[in-house]
Amino acid sequence: MHQNIGLQLSRAPRLWRAVIDHRLAPLGLTQTRWITLYTLWRLGDGQPQCDLARAIGVEAPSLVRTLDQLADQGLIERQSCDQDRRTKRVFLTEAASPLLEKIDAVVTQARGEMLAGIGDEDVAQLAKLLSRIEENGLAIQARESSD
Repeated sequence: MHQNIGLQLSRAPRLWRAVIDHRLAPLGLTQTRWITLYTLWRLGDGQPQCDLARAIGVEAPSLVRTLDQLADQGLIERQSCDQDRRTKRVFLTEAASPLLEKIDAVVTQARGEMLAGIGDEDVAQLAKLLSRIEENGLAIQARESSD
């Protein structure tokens, strides 16, 4: 039973994103772009680039190209931080609002379909278990990086 859990944990998010990617493709959004926009929207404007990268799960330099593309599309703006001019903060533009509403509708519908047949208590328990797995993984990483 435990041998397949790692495979299941890796397949589920890929499937989840594939469903959303397919539905957002007509809007011309790649996975990297919609996840970046959606994450910034959920976290709130003015996120430092490094914090946004961490929240998405990518290295900060990897995020720069995506942010350049989103800025070229007029969907985000980057501004220097008042306290540290080397730090760039990311802000959504007004042009991003209608797109984010569409992304949110797609994500909400996909979430409902992916969690169909699973009760609220089970979803809460799943969220709790996934948080615990993530905490354990972060503790392992911290422990092994200090070796």
